[in-house]
Amino acid sequence: MPNRVSILIVDDEQSVRDSLYNWFIDDGYHVECAENAKKALALLDEREFDIVLADIKMPGMDGMEMHRRIRALPRVPIVIIMTAFAAVDTAVQALKEGAFDYVTKPFDPDDLSHLIRNAATQVALKAENENLKEHVTSLVDVEDIVGESEPLKKVLREVEKVAPSDSSVIITGESGTGKELVARAIHSNSPRKYFPLISVHCGALSESLLESELFGHEKGAFTGAAFNRKGRFEMADGGTIFLDEIGTISAKMQVELLRVLESKTFIRVGGNKEISSDFRVICATNRDLKEMVAKGTVREDLYYRLNVVNIRIPPLRERPDDIPGLVKHFIQKYCTSMSRDMISIDPAAMKHLEIFEYPGNVRELENMIERAIVVGNGKVIKLKDLPMGKEVISSSIESLDDLEKKHITKILEKYSWNISRSAKALGVDRATLYNKIKKYKLKEE
Repeated sequence: MPNRVSILIVDDEQSVRDSLYNWFIDDGYHVECAENAKKALALLDEREFDIVLADIKMPGMDGMEMHRRIRALPRVPIVIIMTAFAAVDTAVQALKEGAFDYVTKPFDPDDLSHLIRNAATQVALKAENENLKEHVTSLVDVEDIVGESEPLKKVLREVEKVAPSDSSVIITGESGTGKELVARAIHSNSPRKYFPLISVHCGALSESLLESELFGHEKGAFTGAAFNRKGRFEMADGGTIFLDEIGTISAKMQVELLRVLESKTFIRVGGNKEISSDFRVICATNRDLKEMVAKGTVREDLYYRLNVVNIRIPPLRERPDDIPGLVKHFIQKYCTSMSRDMISIDPAAMKHLEIFEYPGNVRELENMIERAIVVGNGKVIKLKDLPMGKEVISSSIESLDDLEKKHITKILEKYSWNISRSAKALGVDRATLYNKIKKYKLKEE
């Protein structure tokens, strides 16, 4: 540990600096000295030190003022104050302002060495904590949102904007578009990322079960409640609660939820003690909540309390450019989880995946790839391995030209027959696209 710890000694007395320098060098630390606060701050601007050992009384800027300036540095070292016995009150004030400890002159070498070892241990703990935070960050980034299309980039830009705040977010989109994944991206890029993200699927629970799930219950609150149980709001303290399918909750639960969101307090089922929790709320739904407000099935005040920021995730059919990347991602994911050698996909199979409508969105595509890897027995995913493959093959075997014609037509229609944008989306030049249009006798309607 000493070899990794650096110490800066700040004292106007040469004899003190020399004595301390020799002690700590013998102990194996890296040591530098400064005779006043101005030179010490200049050294701290040039490089980082782990520990600063500073005298309180020095000509010019004193140790207290230097300590305050050190506290403003991007990386704050551990500060130990040196003082004469008569100035102990000032040293105690330094402790209140964040100093690690103080020592009185004349020093006992053993006591001072012990203090520095404690400070060095603190340095090591801080470094370990920073490494753990970096590790946590890498863990939450493992499951990336896959895609390069402009609609998806718009979603990611919105995530980046809203993540640092504590504002409530409603994520809307069809089933299978990845609403929970976006919620995780918001949480993992927020200051709350070191605290839990607690998910609740509101549509899967009855009113009574949802109440117990959200607020918790006391022992004996109802039949089967054999012990006290924390609710999801309590578990989410410091972190984020994700309420999936928020549009399914009953009128009674809407009133309860509104009260909790406004006060950040609640009472367990069967209890009488008010519990506080600091959480951020993110909701998701595949329903039109605004229309439900107009019909009176969703409270207007709850809607506006939740809908501070609205992020819409486009269905997969609106971002076909992301399909090849998603296919590659799911192949890698399931080959790895099944301990299989990496496989590829046949061009005909890929073309069918690119033109499929996907009523189940990304979840449906993932299911297709997982099934193809399980049922396929080769190193290439064939059209016959896909759910739509047998239907295509049994009705009429389309050639690659047929598939290409359909795909080009779809892209041209998507970009309103803008040749430049269509060619870019297809990954070809304008001349090649013109030749394809002529070959397949395509015409703008």
